[in-house]
Amino acid sequence: MRPLLLLPLLLLWVGGRAAAPPDSLSQLPRPQNPRIRLYNTEQVLSWEPVSLTNDTRLVTYRVEYKFTSGDWSNVSWVNCAKITKTECDFSSGGRQQGFQRHYGVYLRVRAELGDLVSKWTMVPWFQHYRNVTIGPPKSIEVIPGEGSLNVRVSPPFEIDTSMVSFQYNVSYWEETGIPKTKDLIKSNFILLDGLKPLSVYCLQVRVELVWREQGIFRPGRFSNTTCSKTTANAAAELQQPIVIFVGLFLSLVLVAAICFFLVLKYRGVVKYWFHSPPKIPLQIEEYLKDPSHPVLETLERNSSPKDDAWDSVSIVSFPE
Repeated sequence: MRPLLLLPLLLLWVGGRAAAPPDSLSQLPRPQNPRIRLYNTEQVLSWEPVSLTNDTRLVTYRVEYKFTSGDWSNVSWVNCAKITKTECDFSSGGRQQGFQRHYGVYLRVRAELGDLVSKWTMVPWFQHYRNVTIGPPKSIEVIPGEGSLNVRVSPPFEIDTSMVSFQYNVSYWEETGIPKTKDLIKSNFILLDGLKPLSVYCLQVRVELVWREQGIFRPGRFSNTTCSKTTANAAAELQQPIVIFVGLFLSLVLVAAICFFLVLKYRGVVKYWFHSPPKIPLQIEEYLKDPSHPVLETLERNSSPKDDAWDSVSIVSFPE
C-alpha cells in the first residue's frame, strides 16, 4: 500500500517540474568579468560579451546602479539599457560627468535577448576618490631663474577643493647628477632654488590626491622628463665679460712674447728675409746687357769736377 500512496506525490512533483520552464531555455548566460575603470574623471564599466551558439540575434545589455543606501535604478544621464556594446561610460553624459566622486556606488549588469534575460552580474562597490587612478599632470611649464627653476603644474583634472586637495611631489637632478626630491608641496607653483647657474636640470612631477577626512592618499603617475637650463646671477653675468677680456689680453701678450723670442733667436734669418738685396747701378746693368754701349765714356762725360773732388788727409805721428 505504501507505493500506492507515494505515486500521487511523484506524479505531482513531475507535473510541477514540467510546468516550470527549464533554466537552459529561460535564461541567458550572465556577463562575465565586469571591470570598472576609474582614471582621472573617467568612470567606465566594461564586461565580456555573451555568445550564443544556437541564436544569431544580437544580445543586448542593461546596467543598473544604486548607492550605499537606496534602490536599484536605471542610469538616467547616459543610455545603458538595451545596448549592444559591452561597456557603459558614465562620465560621457555632458554636464553630469558620472557619479558623485565621494559617493559609494554599486553596479550590476545583465544580458537580454527578447524575453530571455540572464542573471545579474554584480560589480564590486567603489568610490571614485578612494579607487581612482591619478594620471600625470596635464602640463608642466618651467621658467629658468638665477640659479633656480620656477615650475608651474596643471593638475590632471578639476576637483572639489572643499572636500579633497592635490599635493605635488617633484624629483629633480642635474643632467649628470643624483636625483633629489621635494615632497608634499601644497601649491602648483614650485620653486627649485639653490641650483648651479648655467646648468641643465631635469625634473618629473607627480600629483597626489588627498582626502584627509577619510585618510585617503592616492599617488598619481609621474610626468615625462622635462629639462631646462638655469640662468646666471648678476655676479656671474658681470664676471663673464671680465674673464673673456682678461683671457683675450693674456692670449695677445703670450703671442707677442712668442714672436719676440723667435725674432731674437732667428735674427739672422729674419734679417735675411726682410733685408732688400743689393742692386747693380743702372749704367752697369745696361753695359752688362750690351757691352758695346759706351757707358764708361758717358760716365766720364757726365761727371763734374765737384764729383771728382777729394780731401787730403795727413797722418802725423810722434815718437815715443
